[in-house]
Amino acid sequence: MKAIADFLFEAGMLKKIPRSGYHFLGLGGESVAEHSFIITMIAFVMAKLVPEADSQKIVFMCLVHDLPEARIGDINYLQKKYVIPDEDKAVEHMCRNLPFGDSIKDLICEFNTAETLESMLARDADQIAFLLDLKSIRDVSGDTPEKWIKIIIERLQTDTGRKIAEAVLSGSWDDWWLKNYSE
Repeated sequence: MKAIADFLFEAGMLKKIPRSGYHFLGLGGESVAEHSFIITMIAFVMAKLVPEADSQKIVFMCLVHDLPEARIGDINYLQKKYVIPDEDKAVEHMCRNLPFGDSIKDLICEFNTAETLESMLARDADQIAFLLDLKSIRDVSGDTPEKWIKIIIERLQTDTGRKIAEAVLSGSWDDWWLKNYSE
């Protein structure tokens, strides 16, 4: 049980690790744990829209995909040109004493290889989370994210992901609130 307690403390570190890509936008921000929550929620929604996909696998994959960042930090696309993290080693060390460690390793590996329907949906959920933030920033503050939105759209791999992205971009980030607002 000590290994499980240590693992949970380590996973909790994700609440304290900021996502680094927002530095380049100049606006916005979130922790890795906040990011993991929203992509897991997006994955849940996507799984309901694609019944042939293994919904549990998609949700679990999104939940654990960034666990290695508790050890290596969040390295954005620019930093990856100069820093090569050993994610496999981080995952191996993190999971080696866990009775369910192989399950976590398998899910992270499947996410990273992006060869299955579930991994493609999970990766789209990852991109849609960023798209939601970019759209919110654009709606509130201007056009800084516009160039990134195009890149995110190009990264989407599934029809479901593209349909959700289209819906995100067609309204305003606060439409949900305005529809539910009352005095």
